Amino acid sequence: QVQLVESGGGLVQAGGSLRLSCAASGSIFSINVMGWYRQAPGKQRELVASITRDGSTNYADSVKGRFTISRDNAKNTVYLQMNSLKPEDTAVYYCNAPSVNVVYWGQGTQVTVSS
Repeated sequence: QVQLVESGGGLVQAGGSLRLSCAASGSIFSINVMGWYRQAPGKQRELVASITRDGSTNYADSVKGRFTISRDNAKNTVYLQMNSLKPEDTAVYYCNAPSVNVVYWGQGTQVTVSS
């Protein structure tokens, strides 16, 4: 079992920044890739960014150049630095960690960007 706990969401004006954190605990040895997804009201959950244990990253086109994912393996924590936020970034952001037979999710953290 793996537990994921997100923090760092909140309300910010357009153009502002937020930093999300996801702390993992449990059987983390089975986890290679960790990522952030988001789900806006009435929309499907979508991948925002992901990072492997050795630091390889992947971003959705909509956030490239604005968001940065990073990982501290010693702390078992993944971060998402979000800059130049737009109202369309408003969503619940979920931490994700796929394992061999199961995908783990955090409880989600709300990010609201006002115009």
